[in-house]
Amino acid sequence: MRTNGNKHSFLFDRTNYILLLVGIFLNIIGFLIMIGGASKDPNVFDANELFSPIRLTIAPILILLGYVVIFYTIMKRPKSVSHKKPE
Repeated sequence: MRTNGNKHSFLFDRTNYILLLVGIFLNIIGFLIMIGGASKDPNVFDANELFSPIRLTIAPILILLGYVVIFYTIMKRPKSVSHKKPE
């Protein structure tokens, strides 16, 4: 937190927090898709379910996209904060 006299301000803006939640949500959805469902019969190996394109491509893309959104959120500066050089 930065202090301006007696006033405290948050480091991030509201849009940063919303984007952070979106990134976390994308990560959670990606990991849940990657986990998939349980097998109905533990004695039967279903390769189509285990190696489905959703688990192998869509889920990792969602996870990487979530990390990109989180990284962008951390690096994005709020528009209201001005960084002036001390004189």
